Amino acid sequence: MLLSKEYVGYLAREVTKKLIAGEFIETKDVPAVTERVHASMLEELTLEDRINDEVRVILEAYADEMRKSGANYQEMFRKVKSELTRKYKAVL
Repeated sequence: MLLSKEYVGYLAREVTKKLIAGEFIETKDVPAVTERVHASMLEELTLEDRINDEVRVILEAYADEMRKSGANYQEMFRKVKSELTRKYKAVL
């Protein structure tokens, strides 16, 4: 993840403040809303990390075949990541 968890927490607090100030949302439990915004932001920001981990697992399973055929790891990584991104309908 490119952003620290502390910074994501700060962003969640600021987004919540702006949503309330702009009267986009109304709440009596600001900390609960902030926590939900924080969790949503973390989930979205860690999506690429989870996809990368899944790509590594897939390529590890095919390591012998890739070595025998002389496939380039970086190229295969990009291709598999692209496929998984489409599968999950993610925007990276």
